[in-house]
Amino acid sequence: MQLGTKKVIMIIAPENFRDEEYFDTRDALEFKGVDVDVASTSNPAVSAVDKREVQIDKILPDISDEYHGIIFIGGSGAKVFFDNQTALALASKYYEEGKIVAAICVAPLILGYAGIIKDKKATCWEGAAKDLEDFGIEYTGANVEVDGKIITANGPKASGEFGETIAENL
Repeated sequence: MQLGTKKVIMIIAPENFRDEEYFDTRDALEFKGVDVDVASTSNPAVSAVDKREVQIDKILPDISDEYHGIIFIGGSGAKVFFDNQTALALASKYYEEGKIVAAICVAPLILGYAGIIKDKKATCWEGAAKDLEDFGIEYTGANVEVDGKIITANGPKASGEFGETIAENL
């Protein structure tokens, strides 16, 4: 199934985003025909493991309504978005508009800080599970969890499945 008319924006930290979570998720989405743009707070962004540079299509404040979903990529760098008002507002806006809001690894905490996952089922990196539960979610521990338009994943090993699940839900 090709989804060429669907477009998503992936949000990555300016540094220390998780390589597999970005590259494998993006590959899975593009394989299904989803158009992917990438945003961050600076250009280029540098990955955590291989120190690969990724060219950014947009800076956070420039993200428009043209996307069918927003995806937050994890890794230790994702913590910069926990109090980034632009990132939190984007997550809330996409959720309120009924669009896909997805996050992997530690990034589901961004959805918690945005106030959009209370009373939802979600998963995340095991080390952040307690923090995620503090936002009022039911932590499942699954590789990938879907609750309405919210899609969460637990980390690098789930990256491909995460991308496929997002594509199926678009």
